[in-house]
Amino acid sequence: MVQKYQSPVRVYKYSFEMVMAAYEKRFPTCPLIPVFLGSEVLSEFKSDDGSIHVLERSCKLNVDAPRLLKKIAGVEYVYFIQKNTLNWKDRTLLIEAHNETFASRVTVIETCSYSVHPENEDWTCFEQSASLDIKSFFGFENTVEKIAMKQYTANIKRGKEVIEHYLNELIAEGVTEIPRWVQLEKRVQAMATVQSSTSTQPSLGDSRLELDVLTHSSTKEPSCNLSSSATEPTTPDADKLDADYIERYLGQLTPMQESCLIQLRQWLQETHKGKSEAGEWKPEKIPKDEHILRFLRARDFNMDKAREMLCQSLTWRKQFQVDYILETWRPPAFLEEYYAGGWHFHDRNGRPLYILRLGQMDTKGLVKAMGEEALLRHVLSINEEGQRRCEENTKIFGRPITSWTCLVDLEGLNMRHLWRPGVKALLRIIEVVEANYPETLGRLLIVRAPRVFPVLWTLVSPFINENTRQKFLIYSGNNYHGVGGLVDYIDREIIPDFLGGDCLCNVPEGGLVPKSFYQTEEELETSDHIRLWAETIYQSGNIFKGAPHEIVIEILEGSSVITWDFDILKGDLVFNIFHSKRSPQTTRKDPPVSTPGGNSVQLIEKSWVLGVDYSMVESPLVCREGESIQGSHVTRWPGFYILQWKMKGPPLVSATTLPSVDDVLATLQVSSHKCKVMYYTEVLASEDFRGSMSSLESCHSGFSQLSAGTSSSSQSQSSSLISR
Repeated sequence: MVQKYQSPVRVYKYSFEMVMAAYEKRFPTCPLIPVFLGSEVLSEFKSDDGSIHVLERSCKLNVDAPRLLKKIAGVEYVYFIQKNTLNWKDRTLLIEAHNETFASRVTVIETCSYSVHPENEDWTCFEQSASLDIKSFFGFENTVEKIAMKQYTANIKRGKEVIEHYLNELIAEGVTEIPRWVQLEKRVQAMATVQSSTSTQPSLGDSRLELDVLTHSSTKEPSCNLSSSATEPTTPDADKLDADYIERYLGQLTPMQESCLIQLRQWLQETHKGKSEAGEWKPEKIPKDEHILRFLRARDFNMDKAREMLCQSLTWRKQFQVDYILETWRPPAFLEEYYAGGWHFHDRNGRPLYILRLGQMDTKGLVKAMGEEALLRHVLSINEEGQRRCEENTKIFGRPITSWTCLVDLEGLNMRHLWRPGVKALLRIIEVVEANYPETLGRLLIVRAPRVFPVLWTLVSPFINENTRQKFLIYSGNNYHGVGGLVDYIDREIIPDFLGGDCLCNVPEGGLVPKSFYQTEEELETSDHIRLWAETIYQSGNIFKGAPHEIVIEILEGSSVITWDFDILKGDLVFNIFHSKRSPQTTRKDPPVSTPGGNSVQLIEKSWVLGVDYSMVESPLVCREGESIQGSHVTRWPGFYILQWKMKGPPLVSATTLPSVDDVLATLQVSSHKCKVMYYTEVLASEDFRGSMSSLESCHSGFSQLSAGTSSSSQSQSSSLISR
């Protein structure tokens, strides 16, 4: 495999002529580069006007390799051929180098260039690229590749230090300015002027740069000190990255990490500019550098893996218009009260701080009121806002800030939060965030973790990337106070009041979402947004008098567990479970009956006889409006199980007993309205069911001090116990 390296643009804030004088001081040998033992001039060419100077050298290197490897290879030193093409007129130096030793087995090609900064003619730009291709090397190909890349990257940044060293040496000698190349007749005039000056300094000489003009000291200070940071780093070319810019806005990167960033960025630019053909992927726009860098970090700077992950994410962003979510997303009004999360200043490292009071949130109510689609959009908007805040804090604090800190308060977390549909929705959201917002979480602080937290962590942690899991810090009880707690990561004066701090936190306190806010998928589909999810966890059904809503579940083998979770949004219902060996869809010629004006589906044919064509496997369960029902049934036989919700009819009375006034009023009220149910079902293998029971019976646990607001059916509980 060919290894490639591409440097960012490094800027010397000195003139091209000064940098060339410093560069030439490296030869014939350079003590600052220990592996460079010396060089010998092989050939030299000068143009008639002196503007072009081509010099070819043989460079001797002492590679830091194991003695045994050198003995097997039969060489002590490695030789490279270097060709320098200096153009004084255009003010460019092109350096081309390749290995002479083992050229048939190993191919090393390096290209460097010095040129004038396009925006400041008193500055000089440097770029470097290289490739390594090991065809064969006595069976030590991998070892040689590692040694070569390690030694090469170790000397890359040293090259800039060497130039800076010799620049400072020139300045110490009094050489602060070198005249530019001029045509012959002008040079004669310049030499005469210099010779007549009383402040003439010694010439640099032919051995340095073959300058045909004399240099003189100047009272003029250098255009910019190398260590100065007053001037904001600028990128010489819109398609290139400047080394100072990377350090200022992206952070400290190794040479190979810089190279990966530049190569992936260049690939995106070339793909974006190229013509789009049928079936060819093309990015809508080039993402920001910090965005590209996150994907490289998420894949440990493996170019191929990072590129694949990034392309999939860019396609996803374009398909669902995620780039515009901050401008287009308008969360429901009730979210401001019941979603207990919000931004709160920043941590000690300048990262934006997001606080989530998860223990006080009615996650089940939010899912049923918003739907997973809207909940996901809200989470995405938080991530987009987090990236924007990171960019702002980078400018404010003057150092790269590419991630944020999340403080999660679990006070109030209990079994209610662990119901299966909610965990399933959470895992789907984690999957989307992990794939499209990698390396955005700098630290996750979890405080007041209750005893039930390990259960949630066991369910969720396998879906979280290992690099992300290592950023989690968990505090149980009140041990987040004092040294080693929050004060190590957050300034004491901004610790929220509900965690014992003095800072007033505006994050909502959450609470139970009223069931009047619950919406069916038909009501949620009125949004103009392109849907991120094609299906929802919760389904809904309308039930009319004489027209129940039914769903069929096929069980291929016995001892499976059918689980359910449903809410009665309107009216009183009766819930039944039937078993049949016959498939409702295959025994009829007509499709299932669907009631006009709703999505009620009836599967059991009127010709079917109870006890013959199908049988009841659970006692009927009466469900009142506003109730939340969870339960399960362990199947005894394979076949088709039909879950049925039907409108509750009037109570049966004897001929001598008159119905009560309440019964008559209830009958009149129900008969003129349809009933609504929102439901979730899942089939589990029996061996997996025991570990899932807590989530299925979550409605029977308290929700902090607000649990009394949610009712449940004792009959459902007993039904679950019986069916187990």
